[in-house]
Amino acid sequence: MNSSPTPGVSYVMPVLNEEDYLRESVSSILNQSYEGPKEIVLALGPCIDGTVEVAEKIAAEDPRVKIVHNPQGRTPIGLNLAIKASSNPVVIRVDAHSQLAPGYTCRGVETLFRVGAHDVGGLMNAQGKSPLQRSIAAAYHSPWGLGGAAYHSGAPEGPAESAYLGIFRREVFDEVGYYDESLWRAQDWELCLRIRQAGHKVWFDPELSTTYFPRDTFSDLAAQSYASGVWRGELARRYPDGKSIRHDLPPLMVLGTSLGVLSWILEPVLGEQLNTVGTVALNVLKLAPVAYAGMVCYATARAKAGTWQEKLLMLPVFPTIHFPWAVGFVKGRLRGAKGTLDKGRVRS
Repeated sequence: MNSSPTPGVSYVMPVLNEEDYLRESVSSILNQSYEGPKEIVLALGPCIDGTVEVAEKIAAEDPRVKIVHNPQGRTPIGLNLAIKASSNPVVIRVDAHSQLAPGYTCRGVETLFRVGAHDVGGLMNAQGKSPLQRSIAAAYHSPWGLGGAAYHSGAPEGPAESAYLGIFRREVFDEVGYYDESLWRAQDWELCLRIRQAGHKVWFDPELSTTYFPRDTFSDLAAQSYASGVWRGELARRYPDGKSIRHDLPPLMVLGTSLGVLSWILEPVLGEQLNTVGTVALNVLKLAPVAYAGMVCYATARAKAGTWQEKLLMLPVFPTIHFPWAVGFVKGRLRGAKGTLDKGRVRS
């Protein structure tokens, strides 16, 4: 392994239908304040917008950018193709929906060698270009939105279970293998598990920041949340030790809220047919949707959204994250993912 302070870096990026974001993402890489050699490998899926034309134009403009084709369009396959087509001793995963802070590479490579890690990740700094997208970004930053993971809300520097995106020593792929292509989502967590099982460090560095642009419609957000829940459920099936209590909370919330709404409907229908125990049970269940609505209002009030319009938009954003994720998690946990797609990104 090259232990130079500025080893060559290969950025690998799976790309699918990212016409509006790709050029800015690639520019954030080419403009990194890093003196070592750089190359970018774009793994192009079967795009239906103008992404392919944008990618080909970028590659024609700069010899450091090259393209590999990923006919199946799945993220882990694209990542593996890009890694195998790259050549430098440090591999950095980048999303086409994200932009790297100017000092990201310098800090990441320095941390990789400073702490003796094999994978380093940092903060996912969600941002928005429209009021709704900014509201979704604010929900991502909230501990009530996506569960308060370190890469969303921050934590002290130190060992981590997983890493957002990832800055890798190339030899780790030769040792533990590449991304698991059977996992269409959440493949980064599984790779980090193998890295940790091999006795290597996965490290979180809060000084690393990547700007990420989330989905910008309610339907796309719901589709993404559902697919994420399904694949997290699949992981819980395969790796019971990787399951956290926080993964059970959204399904319990959905169950309680649904039963609570049903209780509000049934109480006037059943009327005097209810005995004391039944009345008490219904009254307790009726508190669930009230409690959830209170939590959403509290989380919205505490969130760092800019305008009142964005604050109001956050009220439906939280349920759009929570409910599809919970339903997806139960489905994945009980029946497996079975090739579930994020239909917010993949369109026919």
